[in-house]
Amino acid sequence: MALFQIAEPGLSAAPHEHRLAVGIDLGTTNSLVASVISGSTEVILDEGGAAILPSVVHYAADGTVTVGAVALRDASRDPKNTISSAKRLIGRTMKDLADVHNLPYDLVDDPSMVRIATSAGVKSPVEVSAEILRSLAKRAEDRLGGDLTGAVITVPAYFDDAQRQATKDAARLANLTVLRLLNEPTAAALAYGLDNGAEGTYMVYDLGGGTFDVSLLKLTRGVFEVLATGGNSALGGDDFDHRVLCHVTESFRGGNPKARFTVDGKPADTLPGHILSAAEKRRLMALSRAAKEALTKDESTCIRFAFDNGDEVELDLTREEFDAMTCHLVRKTIDTVEAVLRDASAGVSDVRGVVLVGGATRMPCVRTAVEKFFGFAPLDDIDPDKVVAIGAAMQANKLAGNTSGDDDWLLLDVTPLSLGLETMGGLVEKVIPRNSAIPVALAQDFTTFRDGQTAMAIHVVQGERELVDACRSLARFELRGIPPMAAGAARIRVTFQVDADGLLSVSAREMTTGVEASIQVKPSYGLSDDDIVRMLQDGNGSAEEDMRARELREQQVEARRLLESTHSALASDGDLLDDAERAEVDALVERLTALVISDDVEAVKAGIEALTKGTETLAERRMDRSIREALSGMSVDDEMFDEKPEDESKNY
Repeated sequence: MALFQIAEPGLSAAPHEHRLAVGIDLGTTNSLVASVISGSTEVILDEGGAAILPSVVHYAADGTVTVGAVALRDASRDPKNTISSAKRLIGRTMKDLADVHNLPYDLVDDPSMVRIATSAGVKSPVEVSAEILRSLAKRAEDRLGGDLTGAVITVPAYFDDAQRQATKDAARLANLTVLRLLNEPTAAALAYGLDNGAEGTYMVYDLGGGTFDVSLLKLTRGVFEVLATGGNSALGGDDFDHRVLCHVTESFRGGNPKARFTVDGKPADTLPGHILSAAEKRRLMALSRAAKEALTKDESTCIRFAFDNGDEVELDLTREEFDAMTCHLVRKTIDTVEAVLRDASAGVSDVRGVVLVGGATRMPCVRTAVEKFFGFAPLDDIDPDKVVAIGAAMQANKLAGNTSGDDDWLLLDVTPLSLGLETMGGLVEKVIPRNSAIPVALAQDFTTFRDGQTAMAIHVVQGERELVDACRSLARFELRGIPPMAAGAARIRVTFQVDADGLLSVSAREMTTGVEASIQVKPSYGLSDDDIVRMLQDGNGSAEEDMRARELREQQVEARRLLESTHSALASDGDLLDDAERAEVDALVERLTALVISDDVEAVKAGIEALTKGTETLAERRMDRSIREALSGMSVDDEMFDEKPEDESKNY
């Protein structure tokens, strides 16, 4: 039987044709590019034999742009025009950057995304990232000898829609076709799973230069299923470097017996009045990073730093001291590991292995914490700096159509936060639950709240809380042209679709007329992973409170609906009640009107029940009147057909 070769649309390779595709690990501190060459995956080296490209870009006043190690050499000389850690800024606004340490370059506030002031003009993190991607693409093309078909670019699992879209924008700016955005932990698991033929439940612990990700994956016969994911896009090796820098600067004021100072060429007890310049901060941060790396191999190291004015500080630092000053950072990562296990309803005993990813996992304090928590040593067969790029290259090779049936596997990633809509009363109706495998498309029916409603404002939100105010707004759009019907009669089907890159689109369709509206959700850049973690924590810690608040909102919506329908009934058929009956109904309406703004859910419920019971007589008489009017002038031979009741839908 003949077999079809399945590949991305338009990317099927002709027989014996090998399309050039790469995997790119776009990192906060360092970036790499890899490809499948002659059947084996390898990280592509630069002309000097280096695999790692520092994620640094220097903008000169004459317009010259340099990237990587060359740019890094300009960091001390020209810190304000040497941009590093752009990944921490991508897709974010100034108000989101409280967790980012003071940077040596100047940021410019912008409502869409923070920008960077340079001598070559104001640059966005997207432009900086594009320079890095462009450099990696050129390296790959030089090595592979041709133009690239496309690239798989990795992103932290907890990157939101804004950050993912900004990453794709950077690739487009670099003239790179994105075959897929792939979550970093999934890429690492792909590399390990295929190399080792592993099956079972594995955890990927990814601590990079600026981001932390942890994912729990189930590997079964070539299927990589993400069970749960968590992380923090503002936690990484840079934070450990910053703790060392703070330790050194704190010694300037004295009180550290290990610190030795030289002022005007003579020994001194303190360094009074010293404020680090941007260039000095760059140099001290580089020394702090070097000290951290030295303590990976040695039990102690010495930091020697000279100020621009010639003053010096010399400070011994032991691994024990380093572990003590950074233990809270390590604890944050373990807290996330525990949360992911809870999300997946799994225990430590269910995990067969832990894959370490990212250069920061070389720190002994990290490895010790992971081993202590799980009770066994983590896997480190593949260089933690290279494993993500290797996995991405394997996926790129597959998407380009270069693999055979023997290399078949399936990746099932997840969406990190629930996606839903705002409904009446400021409530959130979740359409796609968090940790749903992607790509995914789910639909749900909604209906109108008022008689004659011909338009609907659709508010797309992201988060775990029950109330819309506690979630993040993604997009708004309107569906117009709904035929005027009684409240609850219209049926509007809202469809959410998340693609393989984790990007969302939403459409709404009125089912009787076919009128439709849709939106490709491109949220205003700004949601941080800290926001996501906070949303999850708030959602878990406030679940009971949220349910009470939701119940109150629902009862308030029901009370308003009942009040509106009662006012309408009294206006049209109030003559069916005598004065005493009307006074009783008016009193019940007045009481419920007062209760609807209270926060006593039981009282609101009681008010609804009382008004419902109190208007039963009016409802019966209205029904009798309607039947009499319907039968007026008809003979017993006339046929009457009851309309089929509408399916129950959610009030919008």
